[in-house]
Amino acid sequence: MLAALPASASASLPRPWASARPYPFRPVPGHPSPARSAGARRGRGQRAHALGLGAEAAACAALERDGWQVYARRLRTPAGEIDIAAERDGVLALIEVKARPTLAEAAASLGARQQARLLAAAECVLASHPDWGRNGMRFDLIVADAAGGVRRIADAFRQE
Repeated sequence: MLAALPASASASLPRPWASARPYPFRPVPGHPSPARSAGARRGRGQRAHALGLGAEAAACAALERDGWQVYARRLRTPAGEIDIAAERDGVLALIEVKARPTLAEAAASLGARQQARLLAAAECVLASHPDWGRNGMRFDLIVADAAGGVRRIADAFRQE
């Protein structure tokens, strides 16, 4: 059982939570403080958006160099967005573009929830464009890194 401290003893104890800082813990390096997070988050979002658009443009250029015909970019459906829809030799590729500091991080960033969203979006696309992909369809992943490297992972996932 804990014994109660006399009032004089508790007054002399260190009180880290009574500092002048707006929160009682040290911020994680690289993580914004709560007081600045809204503006910092907006800035990070704008940088991420610009990085994503640049990666999509690089991906489209690489696809066109490889003989793919790009049908659509940022194709919005009720189930979600598909970054790129392209076709070559009658095979439709619905492509997700990921940009991260390294290619490995980009490749690992496509999770199960996003795959399910892409599958649902693909159903909407195929219903709207039955003439696309007369010889089949696949999901590709194009990864881009901070150094400007771009790689395509053909047939990155399938419906199980």
